[in-house]
Amino acid sequence: MANATYDRKEQFQQIQSGLLDGERIIAVYDAVGTGTGFIGLTDRRVIIQDRSFVGKKYAITSIPYSKITSVSVVSNKSWGGSFFSTGAIAIHVGTHTYEVEFRGAEKSHHVHNVILHYIS
Repeated sequence: MANATYDRKEQFQQIQSGLLDGERIIAVYDAVGTGTGFIGLTDRRVIIQDRSFVGKKYAITSIPYSKITSVSVVSNKSWGGSFFSTGAIAIHVGTHTYEVEFRGAEKSHHVHNVILHYIS
């Protein structure tokens, strides 16, 4: 796990506590904005902390890579600039889309590429 990257140790530890036998953490990134607390990437799944439930409840949602249909870079700008000029991605799972915004485009780039690697 020494090569896993993460923003906040407590988020990393939360993901670590729920790993399956032999599962390895790739990265855990803090999310900004409302709704998502953080995203974790392992070699088996994407783990999202979702804080958008009523009554200040939150859920930890595991999404196997096999269930992800696509991953998108989300931007409110035209595509005239860099492909990863934004710090947000969207993960499409069936009819549901999870949008995660990060501090810094390098994190969205890393998450996008890891997910794309496992779903293609």
